[in-house]
Amino acid sequence: MPDINLFESVLDHVCRCAVDLKLLPNVEAILKMPMREYHVSLPIRMDDGTIKAFRGFRVQYNDARGPTKGGIRYHPEETIDTIRGLAALMTWKCALHHLPLGGAKGGVVCNTKELSRAELERLSRAYIKALCHLIGPDKDVPAPDMYTNAEIMGWMMDEYSRIMGRSSFGAITGKPLSVGGSEGREDATARGGWYVIEEAAKDLGIALKDAKVAIQGFGNVGSNAAALAASIFGCRVVAVSDSRGGVIRREGLDVPALHRVKRETGRIATPPDASSISNEELLSLDVDILIPAALEGVIHEGNAERIKAGLIAEFANGPVTSGAERILERQGIVVLPDILCNGGGVIVSYFEMVQNLNLDRWDEEFIHAKLRKKMSEAYQEVRDLAMRHGITLRQAAYTIAIKNVVDAMSARGWV
Repeated sequence: MPDINLFESVLDHVCRCAVDLKLLPNVEAILKMPMREYHVSLPIRMDDGTIKAFRGFRVQYNDARGPTKGGIRYHPEETIDTIRGLAALMTWKCALHHLPLGGAKGGVVCNTKELSRAELERLSRAYIKALCHLIGPDKDVPAPDMYTNAEIMGWMMDEYSRIMGRSSFGAITGKPLSVGGSEGREDATARGGWYVIEEAAKDLGIALKDAKVAIQGFGNVGSNAAALAASIFGCRVVAVSDSRGGVIRREGLDVPALHRVKRETGRIATPPDASSISNEELLSLDVDILIPAALEGVIHEGNAERIKAGLIAEFANGPVTSGAERILERQGIVVLPDILCNGGGVIVSYFEMVQNLNLDRWDEEFIHAKLRKKMSEAYQEVRDLAMRHGITLRQAAYTIAIKNVVDAMSARGWV
């Protein structure tokens, strides 16, 4: 896979929409740079007594619409450009879904597989100590992302509360239920994405029952996407993969069995009635729906012509490069863009913020209903604009999102 700069890819999307919106050059320049960016060093005492310094980042991209919101990633190859790109995506995502939030993202360069649980906790608390004066319910609200989870968010919320001298559950989302977490958060990104697919399938004439689905990525989002595909929508999940490779069974995989093995061993095993498949091979399968649910840039100009899926749903952030999308468009392949399709996570995180603020608790059925409504409305708004102007769904999504941010900037007298 070629080196992909996510931030440059996101800026390309902004440039393609800026022409349609007729933005003034100075306004476009503001939209193409983060408002604030922080680099921190996190010295941690390891279990063997030595001190190791980890690099951390937090980018608050734009807060015109409200407090910034975005996850924290732990990854050994994390870069500031990736964090910038993800923070920008969060800005457009929140604006597209009409949330009163701006966009942010954070990250730490580390390999969680090489850290003990105690070291992981010390690292997580150190990150909050370094940035505590920059975050909070009315400033910037972190959440889990790649290789972080509810337990880590619980530690972070506790550290922030200890520093502030008061319980502040609303400072972090994606927490355990016992400390203000929300029902429905675990599968929110995947569930929200399927609600968008459900709407798009009606327009495209795709019958979801028994539709063939391939999912690249089997972490939290991908594994939940597979479970929901089979259990709720009746789809046939024929292939899944993780970073080590994947499995294929054209009659359909036993998704619960794959879940069990993944939880027990940390990897996908090939059942006796299935075959092994590489990530690259999975992407080129002839399926009805392809869901890239892992890393950015997996579909690029080097492999886009081999894509055969009728519909691509971006459950990951930035999995299709701008160059690849132009190729897919020529091939007649519809792409449901990330800022539309994977907005379920931040929407339910916003629901968690509201519940924390009001000392309230919503049940799962209520949250699912509200999430379905938000995702359906967003898809319909994007589809209608795309059809009126003869543009792609991504161009329509960015046009709506950027206009919403610019309107907020204008109302505040920034431009």
